[in-house]
Amino acid sequence: MATILLAGGAGYIGSHTAVALLNAGYDVVIADNFANSSPEAVRRVERITGKQVRLYEADCRDNARLAQIFRENSIDAVIHFAGLKAVGESVAYPVRYYRNNIDTTLSLLETMADAGVKRILFSSSATVYGEENPIPYLETMPRGVCTNPYGWTKAMMEQIFEDAAKADPSLSVVLLRYFNPIGAHPSGLIGEDPQGIPNNLMPYVTQVAIGKRECLTVFGNDYDTKDGTCGRDYIHVMDLAEGHLKAIGYILQHSGVEVFNLGTGTPVSVKELVETFEAVNGVQIRRIYGGRRAGDLPEYYANADKALAMLGWKTERSLADACRDAWNWQKQNPNGYRGVET
Repeated sequence: MATILLAGGAGYIGSHTAVALLNAGYDVVIADNFANSSPEAVRRVERITGKQVRLYEADCRDNARLAQIFRENSIDAVIHFAGLKAVGESVAYPVRYYRNNIDTTLSLLETMADAGVKRILFSSSATVYGEENPIPYLETMPRGVCTNPYGWTKAMMEQIFEDAAKADPSLSVVLLRYFNPIGAHPSGLIGEDPQGIPNNLMPYVTQVAIGKRECLTVFGNDYDTKDGTCGRDYIHVMDLAEGHLKAIGYILQHSGVEVFNLGTGTPVSVKELVETFEAVNGVQIRRIYGGRRAGDLPEYYANADKALAMLGWKTERSLADACRDAWNWQKQNPNGYRGVET
């Protein structure tokens, strides 16, 4: 079976993808600098799967360190998760985001070329569609005008991959545009572990539920949506992980560039998500309504027909499943991976 390098594979989506790959029989190598992740997540992956992961503490901007990893392992394909990912932080520190995210991509491509590795999946984002494209988003739409440096790094990295594949027709690239991953592995052993104040809705909800945060602020309740709150395409992280598994099967057989949306195709409002969380888990989430945030779209969601047609992938888990699994993770790990005995 093929060996897959997960760059940034100790993070939220990377760790869940590692579980899916290992359970399917792939060998997994992870390179991560633990800037916003933990080696404990990789140990938990091994517990869940009963399989071993080759783990390297490595900054994926370091060509020499990457070259060592490629020398020591027979890598068949790379999944590129490595990068900084907080929208608000990217606005405050744009140069740091451009330097880190784009350098990581360039170093991976350079090292892959030296090692003769020709297949890479890139962890992209629905943010590349910008504000101009109509909803639902289709892969054939042009990249739009992004509203923050994080989004621009994703758009720029997509362009880098497309140009690299144009220059080298033997290169196989899949760009996976995620929507809004939520939930956790049903074991409760791995999940989303934000550093500091969560940037995403679900971990904020779970931290309010467990008492780490006083209340949830819902930004805007006067949008032109079914209940006035923003709508997003929330996808269970294990469905997302299985999308990577399908994409690896595809990329090992094809060359060129393909883009796939990974989403449910159905918008869920902030109000719906919170009320579902309360109903499924029997807890109350104290919340207040604040003003709209700059740059927030009222609603967006995926058209994921292409992933179904070409990869045979669609979401299988419900919003209730994601709410149950997220709370299970938070209850078992009130402080995330920090301070946990292994």
